[in-house]
Order: sequence, then structure tokens, then C-alpha cells
Amino acid sequence: MDLERAPRETSLGPSIHAELSELDVLAEANRCLNCYDAPCTRACPTHIDVASFIQKIGTGNLKGSARVIMQANPMGASCARVCPTEDLCEGACVYADDDRPIRIGDLQRYATDWLVKSGVDLFQPGRATGKNIAIVGSGPAGLSATRELRRLGHAVTIFDANPALGGLNTYGIVPFRLPMDVALWEAQQVLKLGVDVHTGVSVGDDVAPSELIARFDAVILACGMGSVPPLGIPGEDLDGVWDALEFIERAKCGDGIRAPGPSVAVIGAGNTAIDALTCAKRLGAPRVTMYYRRGESDMTAYPFEYDFAKHEGVEFRWYCTPIRMLGEGPMVRAVEFVRTAPGRPSGTLARPLPAAIPGSEFVVEAQTVIRATGQSRLSDLIGGFGLAQSHGIVAVDETLRTSHPKVFAAGDCIFAKGSREAMVVEAAEQGKTAAASAHRMLCQAPAAITQSSVAQ
Repeated sequence: MDLERAPRETSLGPSIHAELSELDVLAEANRCLNCYDAPCTRACPTHIDVASFIQKIGTGNLKGSARVIMQANPMGASCARVCPTEDLCEGACVYADDDRPIRIGDLQRYATDWLVKSGVDLFQPGRATGKNIAIVGSGPAGLSATRELRRLGHAVTIFDANPALGGLNTYGIVPFRLPMDVALWEAQQVLKLGVDVHTGVSVGDDVAPSELIARFDAVILACGMGSVPPLGIPGEDLDGVWDALEFIERAKCGDGIRAPGPSVAVIGAGNTAIDALTCAKRLGAPRVTMYYRRGESDMTAYPFEYDFAKHEGVEFRWYCTPIRMLGEGPMVRAVEFVRTAPGRPSGTLARPLPAAIPGSEFVVEAQTVIRATGQSRLSDLIGGFGLAQSHGIVAVDETLRTSHPKVFAAGDCIFAKGSREAMVVEAAEQGKTAAASAHRMLCQAPAAITQSSVAQ
């Protein structure tokens, strides 16, 4: 990766993560009971040996601690910042019943921050196998798969449409949650293992899927999802109406975002919506409001994200959906909403659609409107590979193999939208699984990665 082409991050205020003193770290580490069959490890999708990495922090062995984390989770530095730990490791901690779980996420961040600053390289490539795998996409799943494959000795070529690697970790998460330099550092650790990289290349446009299948011994599709789709209402073409991911990326990179105005409306209630809300607030908008067609209990954002947005001064309006956007010349100036009522239970829908209440329309002022209602699916790309899919979701078996014997898939492109949002840590684990499955297919050998491939 050409770091000169990497985006330059713009500051949007202080990090949400407080710095821990060495005394705080040692006190917290020494609370760990080193549980047998530790529930925190079982709760982690990548199965980090939590007790082991905490014990090593307590003895001052930060390199060993970081190795335990990164061995299990190639995105360990990012996940230390963005994981919903209260629902995973910390939620499973034996101290959780007393409302004082060990601060596992903070300790993981402490160890990985040391690794970032130290310049230590933990991993080495394995002995060359003569096999070459193409990875489409360089987000958490793609980078995770790449690292595992290189440690197993396979040659890897990454294709990514962006100028820098990292996917949403680099471009789509606000810097006060996940600094860009952390995401780029994780990508660089993978590239140090020796990877052929083609950035600025869109598979499906610049290179045909059939070419990848013909040229490579295996392909791992880790392309994520697309942009936020239009709402399908009048006025969406007005200036000042944004796709949430584009808004966050351009604000994060300082690329042409004007002042958002005194009033900002964000449509949606997931983690991306929270990022857009808090980003707009930190860009100086006095009033930032989230509008959601369902109720508070239905929002898919993590609870800690919701709490953070409230502390930032964001407002929330439930049971209302936009029906048109109003402009003054080319600029958006207001949004008309209609109030909604919860939908009736249906045997075909896990979450029935809410119904509009006739005569309940109202208009709110907004100089910036941000759509954050989920991402579109890359159905054309998936179809280009000839893969079985369901509405843009790649069909895979338990090994993450697709309907094509040479193609595997991981990350958001296989995530079925449900009652919550996909997690970075899940994508990292899926990348590992896809890599292990591709390895078994290519070598007809066990996929275990031995400690000999880890730098001592």
C-alpha cells in the first residue's frame, strides 16, 4: 500500500476512549480471576484467550499480551475500540453481575497501543506453497483472510476500489471512535507479510470476476456492501442530502464537507446513523436529530453508542418516517415526516413494517439531511461470479464456501440483515474461517496455524 496515497485524517474532537494510567492498568489486570473455561473467551467471536493476555499485562509482558490478542484477532487494535464489549467479553465476565466487569476492552487497547508504538512485528509468512489466492476487498474480513493465508505460505493478491486498505475501518468509522492510523497500521502489518496489492481497482468494472477465477487458485469475496440506497421520496437530489457513509468519509478525510448548518436530520437508527449524528455534532451543528420509523427498543445501534450520542447532545424522534424533502433553490431546507405506528405481527416478517398514521404529517427544518438506513447489496458483482445469492446476500455453507467451488466469502457480503448490525470482530473471524477453508481445499491438509509462524 502506498502510504502517500492514504487519506489524511481530519480531527473531529477528542477520542471517546480515556487514556489509562499504568497504575489503572495494573489494578484492573490484577482483578482477573483467570477463570477455567473463561466465559469471556467463549463470548469473543475470535476466541481471544482473555485471561492469558490480561495475565501478561499484569507481569509487564506487553509483547506477549499483544501476541495473544493479535494471534486470535488480526483486527485486535480496531476491535479494542469498536467492539460492543458489554455484549461480548465484558458482558460474560463473572464480575458483570456486580456491575463491575473487568475492563477487557480498555486492557486490550492498552496492549495493542503498545504494539502500534513499539514497531514490533509479530508474524512471519509461511513457506511458499505455490498457490495464489485473490482477495476482493480489504476490510476486516479481507485483511484477516490475507494474514492467515500468508502465514500458511500462500501468495495473496488484494483488489480494492479505494486508494487505501482497511474498508470501513479506514473510511467509515468516525475518528474519535477509530483513528484512521490504527486501521492503516493493521493493514500495514498484513502487507509486511508480502502481499500483491491493487488499490483503485474495482472488480466487476476494471477486472472481470471470470478473470480472477481463471487466474487464481481460489478467490475470497470480502467486498462488504455498497452505498446507502435512496429513500425513494421527492427532493433527495437536493444539495445537502448525503449518504451517511460518504458524509463520514469526507468529514473524516476533510474532503469538501461544508458547514452542516444549524439543524441536521439523520434518518436511521444503526451504528452508522450514530456515527453520522455525532460527526455532524462535532462539525458544529447546534441541533442534530435522529428520526426513526420504529421505537427506541427497535434501534440496532449498540447501547454504548446510543449513550454516547445522548451525551454529545443528539436528539431522538421515534415513530416517524420522511415522505419528502423540501428545498430553497438547489439546497435542502426541510423534511416532511409522517408519524408511524408499530406494525402488526406477521408470519412472514420478523419485524413488521410500521404503518403511517394519516393526517399526522409535520415539517422540520434541516440544512443537512443524512440517509443512514443500511447499505445496498452488491448483487451485480455477486452475479458476475455466478454465485448463489438471496437479495444480494452471498449463500455460503458452514465453511464459508460459496456455490462456486473455488470461491469463498466472508464479512458483510454474507451478513443477513436482522435485529442487529454486523460486527468488525465477526468479520475478522469469518476471514480466518474462509482462509482455513480455502487452505484445506488447495492443500488437502489441516488448516491449523502453528506457533512456528509467529515471530518469537
